[in-house]
Amino acid sequence: MASGLLLGGAVAALVTAAVPAHNPSTGFVDPPPDKIVIKVATVNGSGCPAGTAAVAVSEDNTAFTVTYSDYLAQVGGNSDPTAFRKNCQLSLIVHVPQGFTYAIASADYRGFASLQSGASAVQRASYYFQGSSSTVFKNHPFSGALNDNWQATDTTDWAQLVYAPCGVQRNFNINTELRVNAGTSSPSKVSFMTMDSTDGDISTTYHMAWKECPAK
Repeated sequence: MASGLLLGGAVAALVTAAVPAHNPSTGFVDPPPDKIVIKVATVNGSGCPAGTAAVAVSEDNTAFTVTYSDYLAQVGGNSDPTAFRKNCQLSLIVHVPQGFTYAIASADYRGFASLQSGASAVQRASYYFQGSSSTVFKNHPFSGALNDNWQATDTTDWAQLVYAPCGVQRNFNINTELRVNAGTSSPSKVSFMTMDSTDGDISTTYHMAWKECPAK
């Protein structure tokens, strides 16, 4: 099973910064010591049929991992005409200890791509809290010829982090998408992109920043 390893030193540094000791000038604190429970409220999309997506929280409460086992977009050959785009929307119920709130500081995506010369693909993600008008979109393009594992990291500047409202239960929504374009490649040749792996198990890790809610 994929372990959600960090993608390089830069991301490791970012995640380290995501959970600093309390600093009055920034308001950032260590993650709360109590257990954080993340449950999947709904899973919808062609990239995550029922039973093919699972969520786990790290032991130190600084991240959670979504594991997919059937997330593949493809074009060319005998591919279904609708298979060029796959998406998955997760609606997560996040229970955090009283007095704390959270934001998603970064997200690491991994998978495999086999793109013919002339073909291209895009991995896209958006993030928003239920009832919020603030939606953050991130795109990562890929070009053929490519036949290798891929990885992408979304990061958010500290000043632009969107925190869950304090004292209110709001589901956190993540909408991901894979899109493959045949471009100038031969129509008889298949190009595909997955957010899973040959053993049907890949991880997408979301790193959390924590903040104390203001006292009432």
